[in-house]
Amino acid sequence: MLNLSHTIVLALIATLHTCNAAFYNVINYGAKGDGVTDSSSAFLKAWGAACSSVEQSTMYVPKGTFLVNSVAFSGACKSKMQVQIIGALVAPYDYKSFLSDQAWITFEYVNGLSVVGGDIDARGSSYWACKRSGANCPFGARSFSFQSCNDVEINGLTSHNSHAVHVFINGCNNMRIQDLTIVAPGDSPNTDGIHIGNSNNISVSHANIATGDDCISIGPGTTQMYMDNIVCGPGHGISIGSMGGDPGEGGVEQIVVNNSIFTRTDNGVRIKTWAKPFNGYARDIKFENLQMQNVSNPIIIDQEYCPERNCPNGNSGVKLSDVSFYNITGTSWTQDALVLICSWAKPCERIYLQDIHLNYINALPNKQHVASHCENARVISNGVVIPNC
Repeated sequence: MLNLSHTIVLALIATLHTCNAAFYNVINYGAKGDGVTDSSSAFLKAWGAACSSVEQSTMYVPKGTFLVNSVAFSGACKSKMQVQIIGALVAPYDYKSFLSDQAWITFEYVNGLSVVGGDIDARGSSYWACKRSGANCPFGARSFSFQSCNDVEINGLTSHNSHAVHVFINGCNNMRIQDLTIVAPGDSPNTDGIHIGNSNNISVSHANIATGDDCISIGPGTTQMYMDNIVCGPGHGISIGSMGGDPGEGGVEQIVVNNSIFTRTDNGVRIKTWAKPFNGYARDIKFENLQMQNVSNPIIIDQEYCPERNCPNGNSGVKLSDVSFYNITGTSWTQDALVLICSWAKPCERIYLQDIHLNYINALPNKQHVASHCENARVISNGVVIPNC
């Protein structure tokens, strides 16, 4: 196989599509790749023309650095859409440009969408400074938001320094994300790599995520999600939840995390629910073939989750069942490498532990050993399990 650079591959794909699809270059609609001129209007005009075409269309962003404010690319389009991004997109430096916007770049009500390439930088440092100061800050713009989209492919995207969540997915079906890179400082607040909610049949593969919050967070109403070959860290690990914070939330089921590496993250794989009585469920969840490298809380179920000061004093109404942890190895930064804190009102059922070997990295010779903390968890163990409940 030829060893072509990423840029050359993307350019070749774009060239091939010019022969088979209507082709809309943002430059032809007034965009300037100088990093200074606001190209938002030009991008929207190019999208509008492509979306109105009856033949499969490509919106093309060439080399250059394009300044873009908050934009929403809306459907329904008349045919399948492709967005080819060879250049870079940057947001304004001042977060106040997004005061009334919860997203920087939005795709909504689009069926049959492919996004190839793209290096985007939301320049979130001024917003993070506002959050750290304790001031009354706006919501925080998500960098890439997908709302009510179906049959979507994202390939080769790189996202830097989002104000909040980098890739936000809600109400979507049949999505494939691969070769994704997400970069933000480990102390950047609430900069989740990917957040998914109320969506079905989503896959993420070959993703390298370094951020200040969850590498991937899976919210209520998510079903049939598969994650493979994720490199996570820094960050808060891969989390299901939080759940049970509000009444009427959808359940989470058929979730797989496989063949992934966690390095110096605050958690490894986690399920978190509020200690509130609202009913819900998370079931048929598999965490398999994972490596932990100096990770705090490598395996954790926390049904008393509360990041706030005034926490509820109750029991979670979310039922957890059929959760398996298989072939998880490496080192824990905390002595309790296995934490299963389940609800007293609805104990966890059928929690499977198999072939787990975690060592406590800070252990003193012959004094401290890796340990576990388990409450209200009905555990089934097979093979070597260190530590065990």
